[in-house]
Amino acid sequence: MAQDPVCKMNVEEKKAAAKSDYKDKTYYFCAKGCKEKFDKEPEKYVKK
Repeated sequence: MAQDPVCKMNVEEKKAAAKSDYKDKTYYFCAKGCKEKFDKEPEKYVKK
């Protein structure tokens, strides 16, 4: 299980609605809207 970095929902990687690669890590999303928010401002959602 992965956690959607935008809405914090748990997402099964194989069933994720979308995914993005950022700084050598893959992020999984429950919906395309969350992916779009992440892609606009990834640093806002990436844990430091």
